[in-house]
Amino acid sequence: MTTKQYITGMQGVYFVAAKLSEKGFIVSPTLRSAAGADLLVTDQKCRQAYSVQVKTNKKTFSFWLVGKKAKEINSKTHIYVFVNIKKDGEEIEYYVVPSKIVSENMESKENWDNFYFSNKEQAKYYRDRWKLFGNPGNESEI
Repeated sequence: MTTKQYITGMQGVYFVAAKLSEKGFIVSPTLRSAAGADLLVTDQKCRQAYSVQVKTNKKTFSFWLVGKKAKEINSKTHIYVFVNIKKDGEEIEYYVVPSKIVSENMESKENWDNFYFSNKEQAKYYRDRWKLFGNPGNESEI
């Protein structure tokens, strides 16, 4: 991975961490070498925990590279957040998708394993779908 790709990936991780923190969740980044999880997330009472894999594009794309392990990870508590970082000042796009959906809909082509939305309606459905994390357990709503 190039330095530019690494920085883009880290930007996505911290944007997602900030968004979840803003919603009232407790969020902790993992070590970059942790397989499958970039963030660990829990509610305010530590009753529900999630692992989060963040995949980031620097421009608007309709697919994200996920790797072969995405096929194996299928858990109710593992969530992908796909991020499109646009030009400065433009809104960042977040797509919050259960790992089951990613596992069932990923595609492999020439050693590239990726996930993409099959149509605009599916993309719209998962756009900003933060409610997959449930209620953070404080007074704010998702």
